Amino acid sequence: MLRHAGPAPTPIADDGDEFRFCSTCAFSAACLDSGYDKSQLRDLHVLVEHIGPFTEGEHIFREGDAFNAIAAVRSGTVKTYVVDASGREQVQGFYLPGEMIGLNAISQARYPCNAVALDPVVLCRFSFPSMAALATRMPGIQQQLFRLLSQDIGKAALLAGNYTADERMAAFLISLSRRYAARGFSPTRFVLTMTRTDIANYLRLAAESVSRVFRRFQDEGLLRVDRREIEILSPGLEELARNMLRD
Repeated sequence: MLRHAGPAPTPIADDGDEFRFCSTCAFSAACLDSGYDKSQLRDLHVLVEHIGPFTEGEHIFREGDAFNAIAAVRSGTVKTYVVDASGREQVQGFYLPGEMIGLNAISQARYPCNAVALDPVVLCRFSFPSMAALATRMPGIQQQLFRLLSQDIGKAALLAGNYTADERMAAFLISLSRRYAARGFSPTRFVLTMTRTDIANYLRLAAESVSRVFRRFQDEGLLRVDRREIEILSPGLEELARNMLRD
């Protein structure tokens, strides 16, 4: 089940107001596109439960837990992973502010993976039965749920092709850039909250390959890397990512 971690926090700084959505709200764009403003969404608002903060390394749910809710990341980064029969961790994804976790649990009514906080994480938790009932009355909410499910499937399929280490890393960084930009954050400067080992695991590369690719990208003037801080310097990185990202 989706675990509570400590007392419910007070609202964070960028919570919006009576009429303006929080900038990391997973449903704001869909609601605005459908003509709903925040003052008309009291039914959705009362479903939201702010939970956290989860500390770095703390699990939000574990594989096999009963599915009772989906959650939007409000702040921080969440990693999802499974452990295979040999005891090896397989990273499935990273979730940023405004993105939903738990969508892949809907069909089996149990979470099929583990979710862990990579840094302090606060979530907006939605009871799924209540959300599903509301979606039948608000087509915009229902369409956004379908869109989020589709995006989740797309992320899982991204790494299935036969791509080089450079293409995989470029696609990973450009994908992060676009996801940050969609929430109003800088698309060219951001901090990698995940370790190099996690990145390598997710991209199905050796950790040494990740380090080599970072050095090569720096040498070629595509990136500036300062520990975990990344600055994208050249559109050449997007060119490298084009085959994987299909645009």
